Amino acid sequence: MLASTIGRVPLRSAKGMNSVNRVGLDARRSPIVALLLVSLTCFDLGGHGGGAVGSPLDTGEFDWSTGAPVLDVGVGRMAVDRHVSVKDPTVVFHGGRWHLFTTLRMASGRVDIAYLNFPEWSAASEAPRHTLALHDEYYCAPQVFYFTPHRRWYLIYQLADKDRQPPFGPCFSTTTELADPGSWSKPQPMVTNAPDRPKWLDFWVICDDIKAHLFYTSLDGHLWRRETPVADFPFGWSEQVLALEGDIFEASHTYKLRGQDRFLTLIEAQAPGRRYYKLYLADRLDGSWRPVADSLERPFAARENVLQAPFWTDSISHGELLRAGVDERLEVDPENLRFLFQGATEPEYRRGNYGQIPWRLGLLEPRSTGTGQ
Repeated sequence: MLASTIGRVPLRSAKGMNSVNRVGLDARRSPIVALLLVSLTCFDLGGHGGGAVGSPLDTGEFDWSTGAPVLDVGVGRMAVDRHVSVKDPTVVFHGGRWHLFTTLRMASGRVDIAYLNFPEWSAASEAPRHTLALHDEYYCAPQVFYFTPHRRWYLIYQLADKDRQPPFGPCFSTTTELADPGSWSKPQPMVTNAPDRPKWLDFWVICDDIKAHLFYTSLDGHLWRRETPVADFPFGWSEQVLALEGDIFEASHTYKLRGQDRFLTLIEAQAPGRRYYKLYLADRLDGSWRPVADSLERPFAARENVLQAPFWTDSISHGELLRAGVDERLEVDPENLRFLFQGATEPEYRRGNYGQIPWRLGLLEPRSTGTGQ
């Protein structure tokens, strides 16, 4: 009975298979030995928190592939104010289409947010592009999600305006019509109790059952968090607390792992002449973040663990995981992680002016599945 039950355990590796075979043989000799070997086999075949040993989220061993860029500056090259880059993507899949928002930087230095939608990634480059024109100064780095309690779409972004208090910080716009780029409300500031330190950027909101959490970085190795009751969102934020400290830089994005009581945070880091991404896990949004893939030798995504065909980028920079839903919980499927990112070659990145880097967007998929829709 014991041997037949173990025979139905899904096998993950040759090591696991050898353990199962040994249990099957020894079960007929000694039930005690068999029971001990079953326990050892479970360590071979299972993992903590619902993940299996061998899962990149547990081993930190990620392996990606990417094709040509899915979105470049395109027709914007011929505009009067030439488009220099498309970057900082945020995206949801809704109503059978991808809805993509991205920072658009022009040759004059003007920065806007662009919107486009398309049924599949192969059609992204041909989709009409619309600038939101929410502000006539600097606003960028969007995040989009559907906030269920308000039954509205929210766009979170950073904005600079000398007439606002604080003059730089997180703002939001809302709409009930995601596909209508002209329907977004005018920017409103989210936070009035700005931090003393002058640098804070790349604002990111995620909610649990009770609270909304606002994450951001400060370009000095610190990830910060604020919170507010879901009922008070998008206002009422607490003072900032330190969420994570390390060799990290900017563009942190946090998600809930669907079907698990775990959260993941991706944070961009710097390497000579390029950028790459690290990954951390936590059991709570206000808990401690554990490093999983946190070095250039073992990154979440870097030039070293991305197979490119054709080669077009040295940087894996400011990106967004493709979500399993659209709401404020920001769930992702741990068995199907895909990452939309901005990339550029090292010579492009080393240009003297960061604003002139010709970022374009690419899509990472697990190496075993290749690239596709």
